Amino acid sequence: TEIDWKAYMQEVEGFANGTLDYTRLKGDTGPLVYPAGFVYIFLGLYYATGRGADIRLAQYLFAGLYLLNLLLVFRIYCRTSKVPPYVFFFMCCASYRIHSIFVLRLFNDPVAMAILFLAINFFLEEHWSWGCLLFSLAVSVKMNILLFAPGLLFLLLQRFGLLGCIPKLCICALLQVFLGLPFLLVNPMGYLTRSFDLGRQFQFKWTVNWRFLPEEVFQNRAFHATLLLAHLAGLGLFALHRWHRPKESILALLKDPAVRKPASPPLTVNNILWQGGQQGEGEKIVFVLFSSNFLGVCCSRSLHYQFYVWYFHTLPYLLWCTPTTKLAHMPKVLLLGVIELCWNTYPSTVCSSLSLHICHGLVLLQLWYGTAPPPVMHTLPPSRRPGAISKKAQ
Repeated sequence: TEIDWKAYMQEVEGFANGTLDYTRLKGDTGPLVYPAGFVYIFLGLYYATGRGADIRLAQYLFAGLYLLNLLLVFRIYCRTSKVPPYVFFFMCCASYRIHSIFVLRLFNDPVAMAILFLAINFFLEEHWSWGCLLFSLAVSVKMNILLFAPGLLFLLLQRFGLLGCIPKLCICALLQVFLGLPFLLVNPMGYLTRSFDLGRQFQFKWTVNWRFLPEEVFQNRAFHATLLLAHLAGLGLFALHRWHRPKESILALLKDPAVRKPASPPLTVNNILWQGGQQGEGEKIVFVLFSSNFLGVCCSRSLHYQFYVWYFHTLPYLLWCTPTTKLAHMPKVLLLGVIELCWNTYPSTVCSSLSLHICHGLVLLQLWYGTAPPPVMHTLPPSRRPGAISKKAQ
């Protein structure tokens, strides 16, 4: 279970020894492919664990990170009040794979997600600058956090307008420059191509979600382009029809909020998410960010086993944020169970990968139809109403 941990320690050991050329930082599993924030955080763990030798201490530290992560997630869920309390048992105790990712394998994915959930807590408290700083820090640990970026951009535009959100975006960009500066000064192209390599090829043997495809299709660039287009289309549809208020131009987001037209009555998402007030705004923030990330997961070129933590803690909200009858609770719990089973099937099979896509599709369908604006009730003109006609006939 310490394969990745040892590789991480080997990668940061080069930096500890003075190597600033990113292309020369390598481990047993290959070259370093994460941004600079990863290097600094795991360098701290490198020294805290006796140059990576005390793996037991590292596991204790990651167990503490797991508990902190749960605390941050629970605080987000308490602000939304959507998920029934019994579901938190499954989040805490029923996922062997999540416990393995945190405490047995010591991956960097949990570190990035914990920082991300801390950023969301700051967004919920209306501390947008601090939230953007932490969001950028999470990106610097692992790039999967960028799946939340479309939703965050939408929220920033809606909250501050185009000019108002530019300083927030500058915070994100400047932190990336600051963290990467030692490496950028030595080999800028080497740092950028290694740490932000969006075209990296994944090995077919590790894929969890595309096992049912032939390997030549899985590696085909046209397939990757199709997934990218599907991702962009999904984001566009959700931004236009589920994140945005109805009967209001999406271009209104570019204007200063102070000069926008008064908002129409909140009718989106079955009058659930956009209710107004502090709780309603919190629900909106969580819905936009979690759904943005989930769309990216559904269209991912490949999901590896540690990637489960990218969206595991968001699944209960995505399933219960829509109106739920008593009879619908059990199918949603069953859906969580099937997703868990798919991620615990090693190696993945045609059946497990197909089942995972079916589950993702069901979650997407209930998000789309469960948050649709209610139909507009058309009323007849007074002169055409049946009551008026019958009175005239008398």
